[in-house]
Amino acid sequence: MALTKEKKQKSLADLKTYIAKQKSIIFADFSKVNSKDLFTLRKQLKEAGCSLKVAKKTLIRIAFGQSNISYWNKIKSSVPGQLALVFGIDDQVAPAKIANKFTKVNENFKILGGIFEGKFIDRERALVLANLPSRDELLGRLLGSISSSTASFVRVLDKIRESKTKN
Repeated sequence: MALTKEKKQKSLADLKTYIAKQKSIIFADFSKVNSKDLFTLRKQLKEAGCSLKVAKKTLIRIAFGQSNISYWNKIKSSVPGQLALVFGIDDQVAPAKIANKFTKVNENFKILGGIFEGKFIDRERALVLANLPSRDELLGRLLGSISSSTASFVRVLDKIRESKTKN
């Protein structure tokens, strides 16, 4: 069923709003994913402060053009079928992580690339981004590294003190 001009304008306005608010975008081919699985993905994304939008490629091209994002030439070469946009509104890495997790459950959902920190990234870089540990986990590792160095230093000082008191 063809979209009416009013529906296209509303869809275009919605896309431009999401593009303006996004911190990152993941492009995905969902052409053979059933609606039940797609609904599950939308729910997971919503819980993480992300959003999934499906639109015609022409409307996506116009929305990017009107938002002064000129990545469409890079994107269109990797878009074989229908295109879903996974927007990261609150977290930059969450869309890639959730989309990658969903690809493991549903092999018909394919990550094609994305936009991260204002730059187009290809599929491989998007997958690398998806496999990064979370910010909290990285901060925990950093804190553990710092505290283990300090604890080791204190143990060395304690051993020196003990050896001086024995002599």
